[in-house]
Amino acid sequence: MALLEARHLHKRFGDRVVLEDITLAIDEHVLTGIMGPNGAGKTTCFNVITGRYKPDRGDILLDGQSIAGLAPHEIARRGVSRSFQAISVFDEYTALENVLLAVPDTRARGSWLLHDPSRDEVIHDKAAAVLGRVGLSGREGTAASALSYGERRALEIGIALAAEPRVLFLDEPTAGLAGDAIGQLTTLIQRLREFTTIVLIEHNMHFLFSLADQVSVIHWGQVVARGTPAELQQDKWVRASNLGRFA
Repeated sequence: MALLEARHLHKRFGDRVVLEDITLAIDEHVLTGIMGPNGAGKTTCFNVITGRYKPDRGDILLDGQSIAGLAPHEIARRGVSRSFQAISVFDEYTALENVLLAVPDTRARGSWLLHDPSRDEVIHDKAAAVLGRVGLSGREGTAASALSYGERRALEIGIALAAEPRVLFLDEPTAGLAGDAIGQLTTLIQRLREFTTIVLIEHNMHFLFSLADQVSVIHWGQVVARGTPAELQQDKWVRASNLGRFA
């Protein structure tokens, strides 16, 4: 049984159908990629699975249990975390403080104003370890606003990791990155896949195909092709579409 399954998801906004019939199976310890043209429904699919939107039809199963329609924090508590296309961090807080706020032990003890988690050595060490995983050791006391763009992207991934997810959804992580920064992100994701299941939306096909074990192609709100990167390179629909020039 797949770790996470989306079954026949449908979502519309007014008269516009964004997801027509999406079915995905995410296997544990497999890096799954999702590709498709702009407006195909990729991010909406992420938003439905992670609870930002409720599906109009269909179901989402985590370990065989339905999580469809649950609030985002409830889904996160069950082990599903994500990043966003637009980097979402607290600029006025340090890198360490950003991660501290996402550590489950911090959330369990109440709000930031009522309890300063930096005074708890165990929580502090957990947050520092997360920063080490994403390559930000030594930047603990740096304000998020002072980090480079690539470091801010790594910090956002660190915030998602701090929730100790079983499934990590990354939405266009290379957006705004170039050159060495993409290489560093590739190395980071290769490390992360060793201990968490990753689902990746990406327009950079070279980046995606170099990492993914399985890729699903979404177009017109449906999965129109799926397979390994090598199989998709030979897929007639992919080769005939604009995506073919990337594949």
